[in-house]
Amino acid sequence: MKRARPDILPTSCPPRGLSRLESAAYIGVSPTLFDEMVRDGRMPQPKVINSRVVWDRHQLDPAFEALPTKEQTITTLVTANDNEWDDMN
Repeated sequence: MKRARPDILPTSCPPRGLSRLESAAYIGVSPTLFDEMVRDGRMPQPKVINSRVVWDRHQLDPAFEALPTKEQTITTLVTANDNEWDDMN
């Protein structure tokens, strides 16, 4: 696979625009899951620079922070499975 850009930036200056693969790696998921997250709105839409599609790292950070924690996900699942008829006497 051809690299999108040479390593011209120092490690202390990460690139702002990330490819799909870089964006997926940045948030720690597979490219397929990243695509799903973009489709369902959990991750931002990309920006287009000529024919290149890139994600803004500064937009990925708040989207990642907005994802639920494991505890929040479990609470949501338990609440979703609550049946109001179970409390009827």
